[in-house]
Amino acid sequence: MKNFALNSGSGWRLTRTLPLPLEQRVGGAAERRRARQLGPRSHQFRLQHGNPRMKFVDRQPVEVLPRQSGNDIVEFRARLIFVHRTDVDPACAQVNIAAMTIPTTMTAIDPAAPGGPEMLVAVTRPVPVAAADEVLIRVHAAGVNRPDILQRLGLYPMPPGAPSIMGLEVAGEVVTAAGRWQVGDRVCALVAGGGYAEYCTAPVGQCLPIPDGLDFIAAAGLPETYFTVWSNLFERGRAVAGETILVHGGTSGIGTTAILLGKAFGLTVIVTAGSTAKCAAARDLGADHAIDYKAHDFVDKVAGITGGKGVDVVLDMVGGDYIPRNLACLADEGRHVSIALQRGAKAEINFGLVMARRLTLTGSTLRPRPVAFKTAIAATLEAKVWPLFASGKLRAVTDTTFALADAADAHRRMEAGDHVGKIVLTV
Repeated sequence: MKNFALNSGSGWRLTRTLPLPLEQRVGGAAERRRARQLGPRSHQFRLQHGNPRMKFVDRQPVEVLPRQSGNDIVEFRARLIFVHRTDVDPACAQVNIAAMTIPTTMTAIDPAAPGGPEMLVAVTRPVPVAAADEVLIRVHAAGVNRPDILQRLGLYPMPPGAPSIMGLEVAGEVVTAAGRWQVGDRVCALVAGGGYAEYCTAPVGQCLPIPDGLDFIAAAGLPETYFTVWSNLFERGRAVAGETILVHGGTSGIGTTAILLGKAFGLTVIVTAGSTAKCAAARDLGADHAIDYKAHDFVDKVAGITGGKGVDVVLDMVGGDYIPRNLACLADEGRHVSIALQRGAKAEINFGLVMARRLTLTGSTLRPRPVAFKTAIAATLEAKVWPLFASGKLRAVTDTTFALADAADAHRRMEAGDHVGKIVLTV
């Protein structure tokens, strides 16, 4: 008995079984030569006029009919598969199909209008269809992020083409294959939207394998903060081993990630946080110094910690009146990196100080950046950062989990500001 597989671009794996050697089923020398050329091997096919949600029964016999065509195309029609190849013999009359069943609808969080957490109610939406350069993921968990709060309030416009369903990061299983990813692969992914749902599409290059030792819940809280911190602290901010950084919001998802990455790559990490308990939690994660900004002036504290020299990089998500105070914390040649503006987008600064101390002011937003940019970050993370989870130098920090239907409570938890690490929805 001969077996070989035909793989379609949408992720279906078709295993063809020949009950008898093909040479015994055809006559004539030309036919036998053509049969031998077939051999057990794989071909890549693309779908045409097919319904990727069609349900098939595992190991159901499906007739294979030859059809004259110059292209290798698989068409799904009713319960027949037409293999467009001139070298397939009609006598080879059996194909077995084993594929994941994908429903047509799913539960998602897709608020009808801006508003408070009460707008986050479970609704039914169509399961998205992955493009050629995307995978469809069966979501097991989705991270909750500060931009989600802003989007819910109507203050963070979606990039063109992004789904209105909320959620910027997911972890789950691939159900339609593309690129390097096969059906069943466990991945976490950065997405432009759509994460608060049972299924979500993601560009191939923005998916990463779930690090060894992490479950779906832990992995769901990685992409948004790790993409953000790596690209801003180490690429835009040019932080290198031996330097000192100041990070605001030390117990937020960004803050805890910055602590862990900073220590893993040889930085001295100073953070601010809003209570004695939060400062203790930040130090437990590895921060060298934690300043309670409600009890102390962080500018004076940074000067004391650094002996008046200042820090090399400030990673700021506050903005507004924090910006001139951040600049006062910088050393000569220091870099100020803005990633959010919780206290406003405007600030008055002394550019004489910027010029005299040769400071660099920069910043970025991640969500609207092109797929190619995010793909490059993903490749760097996989090469330089993901191995550190296996070695124990990095770990996921999860604060609380909520069921998808309880997304409103997850947002309330984030807005209260009491969390340490990531808030995650389980799906």
